[in-house]
Parts: sequence; C-alpha cells; structure tokens
Amino acid sequence: MSSYVHGASNISLIGDTIGDLLDRIAETYPQHEALVSCAQQVRYTYPDFARVCDEAARGLIALGVAPGDRVGIWATNSAQWAISQFAAAKIGAILVNVNPAYRTSELAYALRQSGVSVLLLQSTYKSSEYLDMLEEVRPELADLRCAVTVDDGEPARDGDLRWHDLIALAASVDAQTLRSRQNATQCDEPVNIQYTSGTTGSPKGATLSHHNIVNNALMIGETLHYTSEDRVCVPVPFYHCFGSVLGTLGCVTHGATIVIPAPTFDPRATLEAVQRERCTSLYGVPTMFIAELSLPNFATYDLTSLRTGIMAGAPCPIEVMKRVRGEMHMNEVTIAYGMTETSPCSFQCATDDPVEKRVSTVGCVHPHVEAKIVDERGATVARGVAGEICTRGYVVMLGYWNDPASTAAAIDSAGYMHTGDVGALDEEGYLTVSGRVKDMVIRGGENIYPREIEEFLFRHPAIRDVSVVGVPDETYGEQLCAWVIVHEGAALSEDELKEFCSGRIAHFKIPHYVRFTEAFPMTVTGKIQKFKLREMFEAISPVSS
Repeated sequence: MSSYVHGASNISLIGDTIGDLLDRIAETYPQHEALVSCAQQVRYTYPDFARVCDEAARGLIALGVAPGDRVGIWATNSAQWAISQFAAAKIGAILVNVNPAYRTSELAYALRQSGVSVLLLQSTYKSSEYLDMLEEVRPELADLRCAVTVDDGEPARDGDLRWHDLIALAASVDAQTLRSRQNATQCDEPVNIQYTSGTTGSPKGATLSHHNIVNNALMIGETLHYTSEDRVCVPVPFYHCFGSVLGTLGCVTHGATIVIPAPTFDPRATLEAVQRERCTSLYGVPTMFIAELSLPNFATYDLTSLRTGIMAGAPCPIEVMKRVRGEMHMNEVTIAYGMTETSPCSFQCATDDPVEKRVSTVGCVHPHVEAKIVDERGATVARGVAGEICTRGYVVMLGYWNDPASTAAAIDSAGYMHTGDVGALDEEGYLTVSGRVKDMVIRGGENIYPREIEEFLFRHPAIRDVSVVGVPDETYGEQLCAWVIVHEGAALSEDELKEFCSGRIAHFKIPHYVRFTEAFPMTVTGKIQKFKLREMFEAISPVSS
C-alpha cells in the first residue's frame, strides 16, 4: 500500500468570507459570549463583537484602506488584535501578522516586503518600546501612511492615531459603504500574510485566503466537537496561525467563546483563566503544557471543566500527553500537525482515537486534504517508510507574497506543498512525524532523528525537558548532544543519563554529549530554536575527534 491518503468527509467546505462568517454567527447566537480578555477585563457577546468589528472596519475605510491593501498588526494578544483581524477582512484588506518579538531589522523587512500602508501596534509592552522602534525604521517604509496604537498609547507622530481615534472615524463612513465593501470581497482572495521564521534566508510571507483559513478553522472545530457552549482558552500568540486560525476563527465558526488569558503566555494566568471562565478547551505547544504542569501550586487549580484542546507547533513528548489527559482532565485532547503554509492543519487526532494513537501519532489526514510521503526523488513510498510529508488541497496557501521563486520551490507542479518534515504513514493512515529533513543527524552514515531520542529520554524521572541536536565531529561528521532541563530539586549527571540509555537504545543513538541548562532558546510560539542550541554547544565545546 502506498503512502497516499485523502480526507473523505461528509462535512462540506463553505464559501464564506471571514466577514460573512462573523455576521452569520452573531445572528445565530445573539446571547453567547464571543470574546473574553481577562487582563483587559473586557467581554463581548457575539452581536457586540460584530458591532465593534464593523466600527473598526469603517474606521479603516475612513483612513483610506482600499481592497487588497495591507494592514499590519504588531502587538501581543488582546481584544483589539481579534477585532482588527475581522475588521480588515470585512473590507477586503490583507492583514499582515507581525511577530511581537521582532526588532527593527525584522520589522522593517516585513513591513517593506508586504507594503503595509496602515500599521496597528502596541505603544509598549514590558521592555519593548514599539513606537521607538517604528520611528527608527520609518524612513525605510515608503508605503506606510499611518500608525494606530491599539492600546491607546500616544501616537508616534502627527497624523498617527490612537485606537479610540480609529473607532471615532467610523462615524464618517456609513453602514452601506461597509456592506458594499464586504459584499465585493471574495472567499478566494488573500486575507492574511504570515511570515515564516526565516531560519534560512529572509522570512517569507505565506499568503492565505479567506477560503483557506475559514475552512481549516471549521474542520478544527468539527474535529473537537465544538458547540456554542464551548469556551476555549487561547494562550498561544494571535500573530501565529495557532492563535488566529485554530483560536479566534476556530471559535467563531461554531459560536464558541474565545478566552484570552494574558497578552503573552503566562502559565499561572492561563490556569487561572481556565478555572475562572470554566473553559472546556485549552491550546498550547508542548512547552506551555510542561510549564503549566510544573507550577508548584498546579494541584490547587480546578481544571475539571476541561474536556479537550490542542497540542501543536512542536512534537509532543508522550509522557507530557499522558499527564495532560490525566491531571488536566483533557481526556479528549488532540494533537494537530501542519504548517503556516497549509492554513495550518493537515493532520489531527480524533477525540476518540485510541490513547496509543494520540500519544504516538499526529492522527489522520484532515477532511478534504490529500497527503503523501515521498522519497528524495519525489516518488511516493510504501506505508511505514519514512519520507517527506507533502499536502494538497484547499489548505495550501496562495503562495509567498511577491516571491514566485520561493513559491515554485515549495509547491510542485501537481499542487503539493512540500513541508520539509519527515514522517511515515501506518496501515491505518495515522502519521508519525520524526522531525525536520534538516534536523536529521547523520552520524558515521547512520541517519538519526532527534525526536526518537527525546521521546526515550523523557522517560527519565529527573528530566523535565530535553532537546537533542547534532553537533560537529571530526570522525563521525556529527554527534548527538542532549540539552537537558531537570525537575526542580532533581539531580542528574552526564554519566547517569548515558547509563540510563545503555542497553535500551542503539549505541549510536546514545548522546555523546550531555549539557544542562535552565531554559531553552525559544521562538514566540514556543518552538525550541535548535540552531541556537548548536551555537551554544560550539561556543563552549571544542570539536571532538
């Protein structure tokens, strides 16, 4: 049997734009809460949320934002972020998500490359002075006409606005003008640009349509059995697909409630929000769940309202999955897999999948999605054989913004998105992801996938988190280095870890080096930056012979 699967489904794709979706749901669920922002102490019912989104949309029209114009948002999670997402979509504009961790060079690149004309931004957050950084790069931004501080901070310069100024401008644009703009917007048009991490070369702007992300959100909600009674805690960042598709849109497609626990991830604020708002679903990358489970007072939180949720964004250690199911009451928790370029989800576990499948795979192919596993020649491999994961269907992005060469390199002539991830399909169609093509370690001719070693090491009771990387070696080309974080109060030596491995895994898979640390270098979305771990190793260790 070949490694090809298709997500047959009796659930139809829909042709709604994001604006039409919100209006339909607000009419269907007039009494339900759409959004709760805990830190801001803000609550909106669906009709109220739709109304303020319309006001922001009319304000953007008053600023001269035309269909197809790019509206940037550079901010942490807030009610204004979610409002901006729907407001821009309603008028046919394209929202450009800017990573809150960006600094001046990255900011300038994203705004210049996408041609942002209006930027919505925070004035400040903790040590980040967003307005100062914007002013530093503004001379490079020929397309930028206006900046709006979403937290009502002081405008950067004359002609810029605060959030309440934007809302006040709505009075100058009538409802029919907005309705005409919304009606003219088509579901296959671009609505969102999200920049990839840029680990190789400059970041690329994955361009997604209404159809891409509305339907992916719909299928996510269906998989989780969402109804209007669900309340979803979303601590993952909105600038990323996890927050703005699985989070905001995933709730709206089913009339569920978006609960924002804090501007950025805080394990205590997250569990407090779950407890206070009686959330039924919780999202996070594995490191977030590890942080929550590691809180000294974790057992004091009442999490009994939880039933489901999503772990995604990075491989989930099996032991962590077991604790989330048992200790956080998330018996129906699922693993989701995908990438920004595929809207993002292409595989997901079902809530009733056998536990062994939910802890060892990322589930089966999503409805209306095709996938195959290919070898280095591009040929489809047999079931059980590892290769590159490729996906095709409504989820595949429109392309990289103004970058046809990179688009052609990523999407082949048959319409398949080449993910760069390595995985294998079993006989039942469940996908196991073993890592990135570029993360594979080649030690003396042996191909080693760090994920396998990490899963094994997680069994050691002293290990809280672990990341395995390949480092240079004069004899073998590469050797394995395990970076380890131990539980508070626990002790572990390099020799003890190697002894734990001896006789249990192949000798060439035993880490040659073990380094201990208190924290990993992370992206804003909670992914471990393995290239930085390699750099850290090389800075403190000579190349082995």
